This record gives sequence, C-alpha cells and structure tokens, in this order.
Amino acid sequence: MKYKDYYETLGLERSASQEDVKRSYRKLARKYHPDLSKHTDAEDRFKELGEAYEVLKDPEKRAAYDRMGSEWRNGQDFQPPPNWDEGFEFRGAGSETGEQADLHDLFEKMFGGARGAHPRQQPFNSRGEDHHAKVLIDLEDAYRGAQRSISLQMPVIDEQGHVSLEARTLNVSIPKGIRAGQHLRLSGQGAAGATPGTAGDLYLEIAFREHPRFRVDGRDVSLELPVAPWEAGLGAQVTVPTPDGSVEMTVPADSAGGRRLRLKGKGIPGDPPGDLYVILNIVLPPANSDTAKAAYDAMRRAFNFNPRANFYR
Repeated sequence: MKYKDYYETLGLERSASQEDVKRSYRKLARKYHPDLSKHTDAEDRFKELGEAYEVLKDPEKRAAYDRMGSEWRNGQDFQPPPNWDEGFEFRGAGSETGEQADLHDLFEKMFGGARGAHPRQQPFNSRGEDHHAKVLIDLEDAYRGAQRSISLQMPVIDEQGHVSLEARTLNVSIPKGIRAGQHLRLSGQGAAGATPGTAGDLYLEIAFREHPRFRVDGRDVSLELPVAPWEAGLGAQVTVPTPDGSVEMTVPADSAGGRRLRLKGKGIPGDPPGDLYVILNIVLPPANSDTAKAAYDAMRRAFNFNPRANFYR
C-alpha cells in the first residue's frame, strides 16, 4: 500500500492546530473546486483535499493517523508499525460484545488496510458513548488469569486547539482462558453521560504480545522443540515447556524433523481447552573435535543412507 501524507496535501505542518486545518482546507477547496477552478487536475486535487480533511479535522482520526509515524513520504510503500493501535482509546457505537468498534475502518479507507471513530452527536439526557481500545497481554495471563495495570491514551483538543493525548491507567482483571480477539467490558468507563449513572462502557480488545517461544492459533498453542538426532531416532522422554509450567513428553522412535506431537488439553484453558503442539526440530551436534568427527564417520559407515535419494527425481 502507498502512504498518503495528508499534512502535505493540505500544506500544513504536523503541529498545526485544528483551526489551521479548517482554514487551509477551505482555502484550497475554493482554489480547486471543479466548478470554479481552471486547473486541469482540479477534480483529483479536490478529492484528495476532501480525503485529507476528513481525517485531520477529527481529533481521533488525526491521532490514529499520527501514530503511523512521521518518517513516511507521500507515495512510499507503507506498512503500519506492529500494534500501532495498542492502548489507543477511541469512541465507538458499542454493543454487548464490543464488536462495533471501527478503528480499522479508517485504516482501510486511508491505506487499504486505520481505524478512528467518527464523532457522533448524542441526544440530550442520553447514555454516554462506549469507548474501545486494544491492549496486549502475555500468553501466560490467559493460562492463569491475572490482575494487570493498563495505560490508555485518548485524543483531546487542548486550549491552543492542538490534538494531544490524555492518558489514564486502569487496573484490570484478566480472566483465565481469554483468547485473542475477545473483549473485556468495563462498565461505566466510557464517556460520561448527561446524568449520573449513564456513562458508557469501555471495551478492551485482547491481543497477545509476541512470544519468543510460543505461537497461538485460537486456543491452540505451538512451539518448536530442539531434539538430538539420537532422541529422534531412538525415542526419548523430554521436558517440554508450556505457558503454565513444564511437562514430560515421549518422543516416539524414528521421528523425523518437523513432526507434530499433540499434548491434548495443554493449550489455552476453556471448555474445551486448546491443545499444545510440539514441532520437533532435530539439532545436529557440531563436529568440532576428533572424537565428534570419528562419531560422524562411524555413523556414515553404519548407515546406507542417501539424504538426496529422491531429491532429483
């Protein structure tokens, strides 16, 4: 996807106030309005201005856009930073499941793949808007449950008319067995309502931090386990780490590299729980001594084995 520099489109510095955004758009929109302009590219420029203004005029969309980084250039191949929306609190329509949040809709509109909430007018005496945010937790928290302190940032307009981020910290109970993509509902932690007791809710979308060892697919978890050639060939009892402690596992004799072994019920807890898949990775010892070289030579002579026997067919 290609990056679109909306500040450049509107002729603005990134430090521009919201009033600067409005003023620049109105000036350029008059200049390139297709019914008034004599520029040959007026229609295209007018559309680009409208797209840029649609994002930068809204504090939440603008803050989401700014989180992509300022080092990108117009037309440059672009991918958003990993977890760019972590802890970004924004408004949304809300639902019992929290699935009406629309942060990624903005990304799809801007780059074909940002989400930002559209401002909504609330009727008088109505319930406050629901808020949404994505938070990252450790995989181990899903196995055991945990109490965690999370930090959120929400866009606001300061007294000078600039978009800034207002931070808050919440203590959250992570339930045992939660999966990536599920939502935690914090009652009354959204926007204030018109009357006491009518505040909206906060929905936290759960995602897992990248783990150096484990990979997650729904409730199932997998890892690569290094084994020696003799453990794979002869079979062995090995210790396997899991997010909830180590377990013993049997490596069957004559196992090939890449073989998947299932530890039933050792995935993320649930009803039913997921499974843990152990993928065997055969690691060769180094031939870095006379004894090791002699052992390899003895193995070469003991086996009638050609690893490329079927490779060239």
